[in-house]
Amino acid sequence: MNQNSDVQWCRSQFPALATEVAGQPAVFFDGPAGSQVPRRVIDAVAEYYTRCNANHGGLFQTSRQSDAILVAARHALADFLGTADPDTVAFGPNMTSLTFALSRSLAKTWRSGDEVLVTRLEHDANLTPWIRAARDAGATVRCVDIRAEDCTLDMDDVRRKLSDRTRLVAVAGVSNAVGTVNPIEEIIIVAAHAHGALVFVDAVHHAPHKRIQVDRWGCDFLACSAYKFFGPHVGVLWGRRDLLESLPAYKVRPAPDTIPDRWMTGTQNHEGIAGTLAAIEYLAELGRMVAGTPLSGRRELLDAAYNWITGYERELASELIDGLEAIPGVNVWGITDRSHFEHRVPTVAITHRGFASRELAEHLGNRGIFVWAGNFYAQPLTEALGLEPGGLVRIGLLHYNTHEEVQRLLSLLLDVDRRQG
Repeated sequence: MNQNSDVQWCRSQFPALATEVAGQPAVFFDGPAGSQVPRRVIDAVAEYYTRCNANHGGLFQTSRQSDAILVAARHALADFLGTADPDTVAFGPNMTSLTFALSRSLAKTWRSGDEVLVTRLEHDANLTPWIRAARDAGATVRCVDIRAEDCTLDMDDVRRKLSDRTRLVAVAGVSNAVGTVNPIEEIIIVAAHAHGALVFVDAVHHAPHKRIQVDRWGCDFLACSAYKFFGPHVGVLWGRRDLLESLPAYKVRPAPDTIPDRWMTGTQNHEGIAGTLAAIEYLAELGRMVAGTPLSGRRELLDAAYNWITGYERELASELIDGLEAIPGVNVWGITDRSHFEHRVPTVAITHRGFASRELAEHLGNRGIFVWAGNFYAQPLTEALGLEPGGLVRIGLLHYNTHEEVQRLLSLLLDVDRRQG
């Protein structure tokens, strides 16, 4: 298959992409807030309700079938996250809820004088849980600054603020606002672990764009949400086995004290977990389509899928940023240097000198191009850039988007700019 047919195959898997606005195909550049889902995810959710809708642990057919799906999903998530231990994968309502639960548990191990390191590139779900947990424990929160010129982390500031008092570093894999890819492995290996600190990675915006490899990275915890990588509204938490087994878990008494059950409070979203399994199966099939050589193992297939996704999305991002920089009224925030595009994903944030972000997003939405306006819960960043309260316009591309859609957006923005001028 060639690239065009690969993209068309991808698009054929997503029923929502047939949506029209005013007689034109809708353009889904809203992926950072939640991706669309392939047909097999929809079918998996419906099939779960039809065939095996039951609670966990029953001694009858539908419950056993349901439990088998949950086990299969954990194994699939282990491959997706890059770990050999599926028992270290826990499900929950979303990344935010799981992070609050983990932060409360970790806070029990902190004392006055301990420090927690966060960054200005975070979604608030990887900020407020740690701030509140630190406050409860009497610990101090320190915040890493950014380089405003390209919205990247100031790694010198990371090193300055790390110390032997640092107990946790909480960092996003990728900024959900401007698409910056943070140097996770450098932070983990060179900085944090040299001081004995644990590292929590928010991989919510990393997951749809780049391969996750928790065992290789050496992080201690990672969380993501399936609805960002083509699945239903389900949260996923991974942690090192020794930590998940030893940390105090807030759970009801009858719940098992073994992992992963001790971290999964209450009855889970079983149908959503079935859909998450289907989302990973979609990515594995994409890997089979684009590999060019026979592959059998799910990890190999996911590697192939993400290699293709990363390359294709980089092309889209380059085309989009080239076009945006040619429009006089538009300012692009984040990495624009083509030689550094490996450090960004195709999530592109802009402002316009003549229009408020909300006004511009509404103008595009009325014409069938779906983008977001605001701070996207990345308020420390928009505050650092002096962009509150209006925020940014976020154009969030995914691998099911096309060059034609990019050109349609650029044409509309150019027309807006000319009228304003």
